[in-house]
Formats: sequence, C-alpha cells, structure tokens
Amino acid sequence: MAHLLHIDSSIQGDASTSRRLTARARDRWLAANPVGTVTYRDLGANPIPHFDSAGGAARHVALSEHTEAQSASWRLGLELAAEVEAADVLLLGMPLYNFAAPSSVKAWVDHLIIPDVTFSMTTGRGLLGGRELIVISARGGGFGPGTPKEGWDHASAWLGYGLSMTGLEPRFIFADLRWAGLVPATEGLEPVRDASMAAAEAEIDGLWTTMRMAA
Repeated sequence: MAHLLHIDSSIQGDASTSRRLTARARDRWLAANPVGTVTYRDLGANPIPHFDSAGGAARHVALSEHTEAQSASWRLGLELAAEVEAADVLLLGMPLYNFAAPSSVKAWVDHLIIPDVTFSMTTGRGLLGGRELIVISARGGGFGPGTPKEGWDHASAWLGYGLSMTGLEPRFIFADLRWAGLVPATEGLEPVRDASMAAAEAEIDGLWTTMRMAA
C-alpha cells in the first residue's frame, strides 16, 4: 500500500502559504492513491529538540553505554528514520525564514543522519534513497535569477546537501513574493506574486498524474 509522509514546518498556522500548498499536494496524492495512507508530522507546532551533545555522542557510543539523554536522542532518530523508511513519497513544507530553513527542519535533518541506519559507514551510501521528496517552499521575496536577492535563499541550497548522506534528493516547488504589497520594497509586485502562486499550484496539480502508484 502506498504511503505518504507529510511534514509541515511553518509557524504561521492557518495563515501559512506552505501549509496550504502541502495540503493541496497531499490531496492530489490521495486522489492518485485512493487507498494510500498518510503520516503527518508538524514541526512548526511540535518541534523536535535541536541536535545537542547527547545526540552527537549517541551516534558514537555503544548502545549499552548510552546515558538516558543519549538513549532518548537515539530513539528519536530511529523514529524519524522509520517514518521516512515507511514512505514512498515525502512531502515537506518549508518556508524561508531569514534566508534559511526553519530551525525545526535543520533539527529534523540532523536527527535523521544516523550511521548504519540512514547511511552506510562502510560505503557511505545513503540508505533512504529511491523515495520521492517534494519540498514546497514559500518565500516572502523573489530569489530567482536576475532578482536583487538571487542566491540569498540558503534553505533550498542547503537542504539537498544536508540530506545527501541519506540518499534523499529534494524536488522544489516555490511560491514567491508572499510579502508583495505588505512591505514597501515589494509594492507593485502583486501580479508577479499571483503568477508565482498559480505556477506552484499548477505544478502541484501535475504531480502523480502520469503514473498511479501501486496500491
């Protein structure tokens, strides 16, 4: 049975563009996979702990020697890895905060890097590859080629590298200029904002149309 892992990370609740678009993508996936199942994790409302010294040590200390804190971090990493392993498709909503990924997404990636669980210590090969990862990113400004802030989006640039050890490869869908009309620097860019949203919605609606996943 096909399975989707749906993750949101926005802190904006119902006002979130990325949440609205991941919900649209989830519904599109369910339409293509009517007997499919979904696991949902909300990193914005229920963030996981930041990766700390206990988590780092837990990956280099024998399980029998784990402290309580190390054991807790190890179990969390295994839980997150199991969610990914169970999924055929991952859907991640990732807004751009201060030109970078939300700290909750960074924590998720950090906990997901587990020796001989999500990557092989012997070969270096990622063990989570072969899954589709769709990342829907809402950005307040414009960051495309030729824009004044081209290259300032460090979230999408980083995520592929951050997950590379696991074998996961993200495909990005962007909704830009969400602040258009709200801050002086974006005045008059509302048509570009609306076109970006329409393009993102069209790309989402085109997902999973050429092949129905096995049920």
